[in-house]
Amino acid sequence: MTGVERTVFDDGEAAENSDGIAEFYCAVGKLIKLFRERAGMTQRELAERLGYSEDQMGMVERGKRTPRVEILTAADELLGAGGVLKIVADDVMKAKIRVSARHPAFSKAFTYEESKAVEIHDYSTLDIPGLLQTEAHARALYEMRRPWLAVQQIDKWVAARLARQEILTRWPLPLMSWVIDESVLRRPLGGWGVHREQLRHLLKVAEIRGLEIQVMPLGSAENAGMGGPFTLLTPSGRPQIAYVEVQHVNRLITDPEEVRRMAARYSTLRGQALNMRESLALIEMILGER
Repeated sequence: MTGVERTVFDDGEAAENSDGIAEFYCAVGKLIKLFRERAGMTQRELAERLGYSEDQMGMVERGKRTPRVEILTAADELLGAGGVLKIVADDVMKAKIRVSARHPAFSKAFTYEESKAVEIHDYSTLDIPGLLQTEAHARALYEMRRPWLAVQQIDKWVAARLARQEILTRWPLPLMSWVIDESVLRRPLGGWGVHREQLRHLLKVAEIRGLEIQVMPLGSAENAGMGGPFTLLTPSGRPQIAYVEVQHVNRLITDPEEVRRMAARYSTLRGQALNMRESLALIEMILGER
């Protein structure tokens, strides 16, 4: 992390120093601190009034965490900022939209952490995990999105998704594993031609030493992951974090206890899923059915 400024949104977004957004959030934090000190209020007092922890409030004032728009509005009234923080709130929302433009389904915070992770573990119930998708599969997903996306936007997002896969070519590789629901393997998104290529790609990726792909069979009587898909990341030198997404709304989870429970759940899922040999045999069987 040395030399890289990052600001984490309450909803999981982040901005790197190179795009200028990190400096903007540092300025927002300084404004909040200025008005707080003018109001004679301690960091702890303001945090309690806004429903933040003192540590979270400190991160906001240092520009390491961005406040929600409603928090800025409330702070403006509490601190007598005269509407300054309310005006800033509009710019905060615009910045969040700008940050999420490159990675629509994955927050920028997630993709940053993923690129630096020493461990990546993923449970997928709806689609092939992004790191394992072919270009044709990724394109098909964006083309079926509603409302319709512009062709130029699809091209940009497909390129961004494929760029994430560079991590599969590194050495040493991060410790990576995926548990994929069998229904995903049987859902021919983009048509059978695209899907056939995707299944063959999974078999090819599975040949990379150190990567593990498992399938959760449809016939399993037990499934610890009925709460939905999630991803676990372990950044180098830092505690494990988790990521969840539904309907393009995402959340990066850093609470140690919540992450611990999700990690335990993933361990259970791996035990319930087919082993790797059985999983690859199932993929080959599905290929042979058509």
